[in-house]
Amino acid sequence: MTNDVSLGIKYMLFASLLFALMGAFAKELSASMSSLEVVFFRNVFGVVLILVSIYRKPLSQIGGKPWLLIFRGLAGFTALLFFFYNIANIPLGEAMTFSKTSTIFTAIFAYIFVKEKLGLKGWLGVFVGFIGILFITKFDGSSLDKTDWLGILSGVGAGLAYTSIRELRKYYDSRAIVLSFMTIGTVGPVILMIISEFYMNENLDFVFATFVMPKPNDWLFIILLGVVATFAQIYMTKAYSVAKAGIIGTISYSNIAFSIVVGLLLGDAFPDIWIILGIILIIISGLLVSMKKD
Repeated sequence: MTNDVSLGIKYMLFASLLFALMGAFAKELSASMSSLEVVFFRNVFGVVLILVSIYRKPLSQIGGKPWLLIFRGLAGFTALLFFFYNIANIPLGEAMTFSKTSTIFTAIFAYIFVKEKLGLKGWLGVFVGFIGILFITKFDGSSLDKTDWLGILSGVGAGLAYTSIRELRKYYDSRAIVLSFMTIGTVGPVILMIISEFYMNENLDFVFATFVMPKPNDWLFIILLGVVATFAQIYMTKAYSVAKAGIIGTISYSNIAFSIVVGLLLGDAFPDIWIILGIILIIISGLLVSMKKD
């Protein structure tokens, strides 16, 4: 791996901007269709691109961990489902911040399942991160809103998915790992939308929703969603391939700032002081966890 810090930072900043735009397009689509359907369109585009890539260059891998591969796909799909539901219902910057708590949960799960040492900085980062979550959710000891729970669970799901990747990359081509996630993220919504034709529960509207034929204008946002999401993944991967993960991981938190700005342009309210403090603490948490091996 080369170590071009300047180029890596540029790649990650561009990827972060694209992730914020992905959230914006998802939010626009959520005005006319369910978040479940948005997840379907987000993934089906990626499945096609990855299959084309595999056709051009066949997979090179050992294999042998199919159940772990399926688990990674299910965990990632669940996290994305909750994340997109929050994008539709809360300010974009807050939804993105919840998703970044995955760093905290990845550190915990890696300690439990992969026996990866956490260290003093890591544990301090975990503690600071949970304080940040309390600030963002404004938890006063009584109860949390549905979007708060889903935000936290999106971080948990992503943390489980990222932890499983650490083991899967020893056995599978990275495209196979991503394909498992996107395939389940395509098939899962179809199954849930079929079930929703016969069963609906308003309290579980983040899981059950019927298919709505996209309006003519929606197709533009669907295409843009697929394009920016795919290129965001590509440039994020490029960033990690040319510079140290610790530096790139730090720069990745810029997507929170981009998301707040894009959200404001879409009409989101400016975050209050408690949410801003929560965002700052979660960023500090991520930096501390990233430095846990130093």
